[in-house]
Amino acid sequence: MLTGSELLAKVKELGDVSKSDLVRSAGYVSTKKDGTERLNFTAFYEALLEAKGVSLGDGGGSGGNGRPGRSLSFATKIQFNGNLLVGKAYTAQLGLKPGDEFEIKLGRKQIQLIPLGAAEEE
Repeated sequence: MLTGSELLAKVKELGDVSKSDLVRSAGYVSTKKDGTERLNFTAFYEALLEAKGVSLGDGGGSGGNGRPGRSLSFATKIQFNGNLLVGKAYTAQLGLKPGDEFEIKLGRKQIQLIPLGAAEEE
């Protein structure tokens, strides 16, 4: 299987051929149990993007912990019962643990959560 500059050169060399022929000539072919060939389009396109400098990450997701999932949006809504929820992903990113206590300070159009130890130091 061709990668990097070799893959880019092969794509440029072949020019206007069918996608199947392009994938086949770049070596992205495997054999099924029944002996027929299988073209690995996904692997080909991922290698092509990587060769062009587009990084798809280390296994998906943007959390950086190797697990796929939603990225953090840093936005929330007031729930139907009036509570404001700060999700586990945010507390984990800050290294917070169950039982950590905060002082809530209301500013102009903002809410600040100040760890109780930090409020006493000021």
